[in-house]
Amino acid sequence: MRIKYNDPFSALKHKNFRYYWLGMCISLIGTWMQNIAQPWLAYALTESPFLLSLIGTLQFTPVLLFSLFAGVVIDRFNKRKILIFTQTSSMVITLILALLVWTESIQFWHILVMATLLGIVNTLDMPTRQSFVIDLVGRDDLMNAVALNSSVFNIARVIGPAIAGIVMGYAGISICFFANAISFTAVVISLIFFIKPIEKPQDTHKSEKILINIKYGLKYIYNTKVLFNTIIIMTIIGIFGMNFSVLVPVLAKEVLNQQEAGFGFLMSFVGIGSFIGAMFIATISKSGSKKLIYFILNIMPLVLGTFIIITGFVKSYALSCLLLALSGLSFVTYSSTANSTMQLNSKDEFRGRVMSVYSLVFAGTTPIGNLFAGTITERFGPNIGFTACGTMIVTVLVPILIFKSRIKQHF
Repeated sequence: MRIKYNDPFSALKHKNFRYYWLGMCISLIGTWMQNIAQPWLAYALTESPFLLSLIGTLQFTPVLLFSLFAGVVIDRFNKRKILIFTQTSSMVITLILALLVWTESIQFWHILVMATLLGIVNTLDMPTRQSFVIDLVGRDDLMNAVALNSSVFNIARVIGPAIAGIVMGYAGISICFFANAISFTAVVISLIFFIKPIEKPQDTHKSEKILINIKYGLKYIYNTKVLFNTIIIMTIIGIFGMNFSVLVPVLAKEVLNQQEAGFGFLMSFVGIGSFIGAMFIATISKSGSKKLIYFILNIMPLVLGTFIIITGFVKSYALSCLLLALSGLSFVTYSSTANSTMQLNSKDEFRGRVMSVYSLVFAGTTPIGNLFAGTITERFGPNIGFTACGTMIVTVLVPILIFKSRIKQHF
């Protein structure tokens, strides 16, 4: 299996994507500062892993409930205008949360409400951002652009938690929320003044009722084998492989005896591994062999599950950092490839609905996983929480992959 490496930054030659990417660089650092501050604040207020898991549950439940409807909206309306609305809304919600923390008025229920509101906005924002990329770069550079988006997400995942850990320790948690609110302006400014995307065909069933449009989208995915297979595996990863915000704060405090900075750096190592995975995908984006893509889409999830299991047996801070980095690398290598696969194999008029279903299983299943991880961790501790999540990935995936292999051999 030969791997040919290409320019990992080829998508940046497109001016529209370059402005969008730079705006996201700034915005995502703020996002990750809040992603670190919010669970740490919630755990400090409640000292309960289960209540901590409720935040993720409420933040991602709107994605679970409304993603399919969001896909119809995305296919009907201008994606750029949708993003201006969602990014501005996120800025306002985050600013309110920052003010509550700064004035020391914050209560746990405030966090739950704001998490839910952000989840509602993100239900529309996430699949719009994902389906918007091809409008900025075209098909040839799509996989590279998706990988670069993932790379900047994970650069922020390295920088944001490290900054957040230091800021929380020396300047207070509210600064992290203020920084995130301000950072949203970078994307809004780029969308309003600099980005002029390629016009794409509109939904041919635009006049039909919303439920009928959803039916067309689901039927399209079911009848497209590569899309359906990717969705099945992504569902499992979405439930059991994305529970770091629940597990790591408890692991840091209860097992590794770390404070804010130590927790922040643990999450940064997830980002370091994820960034390496994203850059690997970016360098093979135009020349990845079918065998390599097959390996990533089918075997890499098992690798991720294995690393999560091993993390459950470790009580060393250094080894935990290493294993979290390897978990991040495995997860992003898979998810970037899955994202590109979904978009490249979708017709333009269905892409919004396809990516809304992808968002549904990628993030909308997180409430199920968060509740699972939170309940196990509440009762048995974070080490068992990690082991249980990793075991579920491996246990569910192995029979599916064996079945797929037998079907392939039969035909």
